[in-house]
Amino acid sequence: MRFVIQRVKNARVSIDQKIAGAIEKGLLVFVGVSEGDTEKIADKMIKKLIGLRIFEDENGKTNLDLKTVNGNLLIISQFTLYADCKKGNRPSFIQAGPPELAKKLYDYILEKCQEQFPDIQQGEFGADMQIALTNDGPFTILLDSDEIC
Repeated sequence: MRFVIQRVKNARVSIDQKIAGAIEKGLLVFVGVSEGDTEKIADKMIKKLIGLRIFEDENGKTNLDLKTVNGNLLIISQFTLYADCKKGNRPSFIQAGPPELAKKLYDYILEKCQEQFPDIQQGEFGADMQIALTNDGPFTILLDSDEIC
């Protein structure tokens, strides 16, 4: 499982030119699922995501987590996080989990995050989405379950 996490001043996702979700200060999280991913792996990824201390404190040090700064979450499913570009110029996506598994785990991640952040915003699984954001920093982190689980 992979999360690309961007600390944002604001972000929004649009589908068919309608805003489906929008946040102010918080984290925009792109979620990629691979074949062997499970709810147990998702739980570890969520725990790491929620606990990341990547917001500045009063001294300008990245020392505060999302809850402490009353931040928001926008979570988007993105199978292209498992693009394999080793051969040729056309990416292969065979490492991405099948849609049924990816949707199940994406919904699970949304449900678990919503327990801690009731106003969670989200994209629509499988939809053609447009994302607009103002990255704060810029500050972008890649979490890969192969490295943290």
